[in-house]
Amino acid sequence: MIQEKLIYETIDLNQVRSERSERGAFKVIRKRDGRLAEFNEAKITEAIFKAAEAVGGEDRTIAMELTLEVLKFLRKEFGDKIFSVEDVQDSVEKVLIEKGHARTAKAYILYRARRTRIRDAKSELMDAVEEILVETNRENANVSNSPSAKMLQIASAASKKYYLSRLIPEEQAQAHSRGDIHIHDLDFYGKTLTCVQIPLGRLLREGFNNGHGYIRPPKRPSSATALAAIILQSSQNDMHGGQAFPFFDTDISEFVRDADDNEVYQAMEAFIYNLNSMHSRAGAQVPFSSLNIGTDTSPAARKVVKNLLLAYEKGLGRGENPIFPNIIFRVKEGINLNEGDPNYDLLKLAIRVASRRLNPTFSFMDSSFNSKYGTEVSYMGCRTRVIGNINGPEISEGRGNLSFTTVNLPRVAIKSGTNLDKFFRELDQVLDLTVSQLYHRYKVQANLKVRDMPFLMGQGLYLDSQGLKPNDKIEEVIKHGTLSVGFIGLAETLKMLVGKHHGESEDANSLGLQIAEFMRKKLDEATTEYNLNYTLLATPAEGLSGRFVNIDKREYGSIPGVTDREYYTNSFHIPVGYEISIFDKVAIEGPYHKYCNAGHISYIEFPSPPIHNLEAIETVLRHMKDSDIGYAGINFPVDYCMSCSYTGVINKDECPMCGSIDIKRVRRITGYLSTVDRFNDAKQCELRDRVPHRLLERE
Repeated sequence: MIQEKLIYETIDLNQVRSERSERGAFKVIRKRDGRLAEFNEAKITEAIFKAAEAVGGEDRTIAMELTLEVLKFLRKEFGDKIFSVEDVQDSVEKVLIEKGHARTAKAYILYRARRTRIRDAKSELMDAVEEILVETNRENANVSNSPSAKMLQIASAASKKYYLSRLIPEEQAQAHSRGDIHIHDLDFYGKTLTCVQIPLGRLLREGFNNGHGYIRPPKRPSSATALAAIILQSSQNDMHGGQAFPFFDTDISEFVRDADDNEVYQAMEAFIYNLNSMHSRAGAQVPFSSLNIGTDTSPAARKVVKNLLLAYEKGLGRGENPIFPNIIFRVKEGINLNEGDPNYDLLKLAIRVASRRLNPTFSFMDSSFNSKYGTEVSYMGCRTRVIGNINGPEISEGRGNLSFTTVNLPRVAIKSGTNLDKFFRELDQVLDLTVSQLYHRYKVQANLKVRDMPFLMGQGLYLDSQGLKPNDKIEEVIKHGTLSVGFIGLAETLKMLVGKHHGESEDANSLGLQIAEFMRKKLDEATTEYNLNYTLLATPAEGLSGRFVNIDKREYGSIPGVTDREYYTNSFHIPVGYEISIFDKVAIEGPYHKYCNAGHISYIEFPSPPIHNLEAIETVLRHMKDSDIGYAGINFPVDYCMSCSYTGVINKDECPMCGSIDIKRVRRITGYLSTVDRFNDAKQCELRDRVPHRLLERE
């Protein structure tokens, strides 16, 4: 078929040459892909006419006269040589300007740029598809390499190119492509929202419909947790981000009151198995699930927490480390922080499990920014926090992040050198651009209808969505969500501006806090201006950590301490390779949490599971509370031999017990757990650079 087409084109061109040679007209033109095609001067006239129309002109005769001038110019420049489409377009621009049609020339240039952008997007799309067919993009370590995952990512690549070339305003699209900003989950730009804290208790009490019929309320623990897993999966299929239960212990407690520990344990074990095995998004990944627990002191809720933690501690069928759910244990003085508090024993158990399994992580309800909400604040494993609300109740349940976009903070610093005034002016401008971009996306999302998210909106998971009909728009509902501006690479930014990062210098740290405060103030102002919940996010940069630095390295070269690694440091974190004590790291990072009201997390690193040093972990948690930390996790290696089930730190390629090379290595990546083989190249390099933090007493 291809060969026949090429022969046909050759014959056609020969006919064109013979028919037009006598009158001296141009016969052929070289297309962008190198093929020859018939030259048609009418296309030049049409392009000039459309450009003139765009600026108020409507005279086709003038367009034809200008076409003749273009043909004369081409004859003078190329004679009988074959010229390209680009040559013609350059000639059109030159003639329009020389003949005094500057406004038409500008419109033509903009039209040409847009057409180029669309063509480039098509070409890049084909390259992306070719790469995906070999291996799925590792931007998200929770996406598998299955056939369905490949199909999903091909669709994702097409969506990204479409939105950048057709929907997003050009200035914003170019800012993303240049690397000034990064629009997260670009492939879902106009399709759905990011995440939600699910009202599990109401769904279990009332029942729900996830597609083909009504599911009645459960009666026993096993049914309740089975339905909870289905709810997470169903909601994940409507969204692109995380799904969370803000009060899992409370919501499940009413179904375990008359059950013994064994029955509850079996239900929790099955729940964990389900969340690590059942897939969403057409089979591409397991649901990104998070559970908040720890502050309900009722006997039934305590039973839920105890058995959930014990089941997680045991692991999967052969002792493998569970990846999901993310478990977030709320720490609250008077409830579980101190000996004598009613849930203190559960905190001790949570510490024991975290010291073996990396989960749970810990959220602090007594921090300056959480305390006014009591025990209401919930987090997600990716660090997302949604609580303040200019348009309604300040609660977690039924709300989530709508979208977020990250600012390339090191680039602002690179462009500013050591000029701080210029840095803040540049930062002000890029923040304004990002706020506008998020508003544009919000207006696109606001036009979606309930039927576009049949479970999320149709079953009333989102605040105020109950009672909406399938064709109702969702704008009045999603105004309760948040629009978040994130940032990455504060450490590299400070290295560029003052020569040291915030772990190395008190002055640098003071500037870092000033930068965080500046960004937060801008977003508080945007909240008032737009009457929407604009918030500042300590970005969980996964694929982005490598994307930004690669772009900046190409443009600005290798700058020591800034662009000389394969990744930018996440948000406000001290660089992972910098040697520092746990107490100093926590004390330095703690004050940044209050500015990042969209979400934040700090980590401490151990060389191995600290299962024999639980008292030290408890001391660290108390220091986190005193340092105004909002959310934190404990990191260390967890290696597992798939052949003999040996678990421990395996520093070699083979298992020390059986010699097998089939080793699963679990680590935390941007807030959740994954196996190292799914980390992208930048995160592999970051993992390589991580050093344990010293466990020293405070000076």
